Amino acid sequence: MKTWISFAALWLATAAQAHEFWMQPDRFSLPVRGEVELALRVGENFTGDPVGFGRPMAESLRWFSQSGEVALTAQLPDNLNQDSVALAFERPGAQLVVLDTRPFTITLSADTFNAYLREEGLERVMAQRQAAGQDAQPGRERYRRHVKTLLSVGGQSDASFGVRAGQTLEIVPLTDPQRLQPGGALALQVLFKGQPLQGALVKVWNQRGAQLNVLRTRTDAAGRSTTTLPWSGVWMASVVHMVPTTDNQGWDWDSHWGNLTFNMPERGLMRKAP
Repeated sequence: MKTWISFAALWLATAAQAHEFWMQPDRFSLPVRGEVELALRVGENFTGDPVGFGRPMAESLRWFSQSGEVALTAQLPDNLNQDSVALAFERPGAQLVVLDTRPFTITLSADTFNAYLREEGLERVMAQRQAAGQDAQPGRERYRRHVKTLLSVGGQSDASFGVRAGQTLEIVPLTDPQRLQPGGALALQVLFKGQPLQGALVKVWNQRGAQLNVLRTRTDAAGRSTTTLPWSGVWMASVVHMVPTTDNQGWDWDSHWGNLTFNMPERGLMRKAP
């Protein structure tokens, strides 16, 4: 069932701050023609509040599978009164749902902005601000979110898990997370405008009961990182990249937030889709 509360104010009040933003299915594995509810969440520590899911905030919503790419943006509500959308799939295999948001803006105090840069591993931006004598000035930021979620239909997976969707900032799995087993290595590649992003801080999140676990790695020259996942369950990978603005619209920085959610089954998926 969809939730019909007004989430527009919540989106404007919280999504702009240095919180994670992700797509949360009500289940990651479903039968052929079964329905999944995809919701948006924003918050800290992999615990989030609902966010309105509609065309006013979406630049694009796309679905990738063995059948190719399908644009879903036009099917979104024309308002932010709904926090989830429902999808069903006719064929088994991996299903990748990809959302890119429109740009939003925020101004943060110098202390808050500098703390956010440290938390997200953006030391390069801190150095640029210091070199320009701006580290005591507020951070004027324009930001976009680039999120993905990976689903399995009919207990099967295929090469669609690693599709490059062309997001400005993109997390691409190089190993199928749905086929890993506890103790396996998750290999990811981070791309910015289609090119490998070196030195980016990748966080891999998991809630195990009441315990939050965050594993941190940096990407190498090929934009790749590898993280050992010690147990099964729902995981989230996130990364932030920031560059100076160039269009003189009153904002100093363009930030991009990448995110990927997936489930690693207890024994991994055993079958490949035909």
